[in-house]
Amino acid sequence: MSIQNINVALIGNPNTGKTSVFNQLTGLNQQVGNYPGITVEKKLGFCKLPNNIKANILDLPGTYSLNASSIDENVVIELMLNKNDKLFPDVAVVISDVENLKRNLLLFTQIKDLEIPTILVINMTDRMKRKGISLDIPYLEKELKTKIVLVSTRKGIGIDELKNQIVDYKSLSTEPCLNASSIDKEYFDKLRHAFPNQLLYKLWLVITQDVNFLNLERQEINSSFTKSHSELKRMQQKETIKRYQFINDTLKIGQTIDSKNATDLRSKLDRILTHKVFGYLIFFGILLLIFQSIFDWSSYPMDFIDATFADLANYSKVHLPPGEFTNLISEGIIPGIGGIVIFIPQIAVLFLFISILEESGYMSRVVFLMDKIMRRYGLSGKSVVPLVSGTACAIPAIMSARNIENWKERLITILVTPFITCSARLPVYAILIALIIPNKRLFGVFSLQGATLMILYLLGFGMAIFSAYILNKILKLKTKSYFVIEMPNYKLPLLKNVAINVIEKTKSFVFGAGKIILAISIILWFLGSHGPGSDFKNAQKIVEKQVYTAPIPINPSVIPDRVSEYKLEHSYIGKIGKSIEPVIQPLGYDWKIGIAVVTSFAAREVFVATLATIYSVGSKSDDDITIKDRMESEVRDDGSKIFSFATGVSLLLFYAFAMQCASTLAITKKETNSWKWPMIQLFFMSGFAYITALIAYQFLK
Repeated sequence: MSIQNINVALIGNPNTGKTSVFNQLTGLNQQVGNYPGITVEKKLGFCKLPNNIKANILDLPGTYSLNASSIDENVVIELMLNKNDKLFPDVAVVISDVENLKRNLLLFTQIKDLEIPTILVINMTDRMKRKGISLDIPYLEKELKTKIVLVSTRKGIGIDELKNQIVDYKSLSTEPCLNASSIDKEYFDKLRHAFPNQLLYKLWLVITQDVNFLNLERQEINSSFTKSHSELKRMQQKETIKRYQFINDTLKIGQTIDSKNATDLRSKLDRILTHKVFGYLIFFGILLLIFQSIFDWSSYPMDFIDATFADLANYSKVHLPPGEFTNLISEGIIPGIGGIVIFIPQIAVLFLFISILEESGYMSRVVFLMDKIMRRYGLSGKSVVPLVSGTACAIPAIMSARNIENWKERLITILVTPFITCSARLPVYAILIALIIPNKRLFGVFSLQGATLMILYLLGFGMAIFSAYILNKILKLKTKSYFVIEMPNYKLPLLKNVAINVIEKTKSFVFGAGKIILAISIILWFLGSHGPGSDFKNAQKIVEKQVYTAPIPINPSVIPDRVSEYKLEHSYIGKIGKSIEPVIQPLGYDWKIGIAVVTSFAAREVFVATLATIYSVGSKSDDDITIKDRMESEVRDDGSKIFSFATGVSLLLFYAFAMQCASTLAITKKETNSWKWPMIQLFFMSGFAYITALIAYQFLK
């Protein structure tokens, strides 16, 4: 029996649990990418259904209606109108929330009017008893002309029934919920007469949304049916009113809410968590817990990974045949990859907490709290979403700023988002904090290292807000948009959703960074293992002469290490490092750190991997020593530590403010359609970082 493939589109308002349904249907069998020509993320998953049917499950961006006001909503409309799209759905599954059914059904009735087989999923039904809600499903199915599936993704209820309904999609009624002619009978009668072979509601969407997937004569539409903007808005409002009249009439009988029997803690929790004083205290307390955990929970696996890669490098050097290839593996590839793998535990812990906060509904309260601060600095409330997203990565965060309608506010958001501490900075922060901050407890409870990490995160956020304030004055913003956010219900995070999110985000970070790190590690190894001129070639003879002719006797056992260090200093990478040393020396950096700073422009996390590679090339004894130990033991000619407290603080501040990410510059150029703004980002952020690091080192040394 042959396998039948069908397309299933998951559609719904934000915060209805659409992604949870998607995860239940697809598990880890997912792909994430961008829609062609735009930067809105799309998620495609695959699901095996009964009767030997395979479904392509498309998780569309959350939208409140088919009256598009953002790029995300436009994506949904374009797919639902374009039958030539390879992902055009055979069946639409509209996800609704049992507590917000009235609002969710607006989108459902619009999708239904497109005469696509449509299933209504009512999610979070495990809360019905607690909220005092009861539903008359047979009546609702009759009035809405569809099949309804009650689902609880938290308890895994209803997913099998949903799969069976998807398989049986051909039996679904495609009769519309609303007669489009009732919006304006004369107008729609003319429209139907002019295009008798086209669906009336699709024609209406083509006119109001400025899309054309029906092969219509645009000139004829423009001349005969296009009205003024105000008239179209009036007709859209009339449509919305008629839909809500239908929905209200349906729910009067189909839904009963007994508030007396509801046991709702949401309002009580909101009063505390969004309080103008306690809300911020609780939020900062949660942040402190997160940063404590990043160091406390991940210390053991990090030590294990660090030691394992050191042993692996030593093992490969001892047991593989001597030669260039062995040196490449033991001094280039293994230390370089080890320099990023070691931070997997910390990154996983960070994403774990972010996923829990998002899944529980608390993140929306954080956005609500921060919005009150944003308004004072000329940012849109919608800017909070990119800024919060920036803690993971600035690239998708900048993309998400597309939802900000006001161009100037969107531009400011794009320009300041890179100041937010992203996960790529975490490896740099972690290794430097471990080197210069003692592993002690404040009041016997709080880790000093965790508190330092939290301060760096707050510093990045503070700088983003300060920069926004300055840009707001310079760009003279005259208009403001207003921020509306839906507060989802609190819920226990689904372990499956959290696990999938942590795995996918960590995997994306490691493999995305890993490609860059592997390439740079190989290049660095080559540049550090080869050099021009006689000094590099005759390093052994020169060092032996220095040792044996020294005024004060030197133990000949130091010769191998002296040779390695001499060759590294006179290698290609040594020459490059020495050439930039005068510029970075006032910051407390030597030429090796300078190389790491330059290479980490490709990606910040390359900083640690670069030093790991350089130090591996530059030392031939104690090959099982760890990355942290190598950095800790580095000394200057006068015997003082390279990574002193002053140098460490200087580096932390430099990476807190510098634009050390080529990918972020590229996405800024794409989103602003100009090199002007990314160049302003680069020079301002890097210049400010240099000055701050310079002042810090000179003051602390």
